[in-house]
Parts: sequence; structure tokens; C-alpha cells
Amino acid sequence: MWIKVAIVVVLLIIVVSLFSALFFLSKDKGTGDRTVKALTVRISLSIALFIIILAAYHLGYIGQQ
Repeated sequence: MWIKVAIVVVLLIIVVSLFSALFFLSKDKGTGDRTVKALTVRISLSIALFIIILAAYHLGYIGQQ
């Protein structure tokens, strides 16, 4: 059960990072590097979430019911 909660929390953080990148893009008008940093965080979290899901499936924490 805790793995499902962790997945949802990480997904919410990914969405927040995406919207912060959108905010920085509109505020900086493309001159700053905050948009790139926010998108880098989003990509890193997405890759980490994918690895966590694969590991949880391999270890038997999640699977077919």
C-alpha cells in the first residue's frame, strides 16, 4: 500500500515541477535558466519513478491482482 502512495506523491511532484516550468517560461520570457532547471527536475523524477516502479514490480511490492 505504501508504494502506491509513494507513486502518487512523486507523480504530484512531477506535475508541480511541470507547472513551475510553465510559470518560469512565461515570467522569464526565455531569458533565464529556471525553466531548464525545472524541466530537468521533472525528467529526473520521471526516470526515478520509472526505476522505482520496475524495482517494486521485481521485488513483488506491486503486481497483478
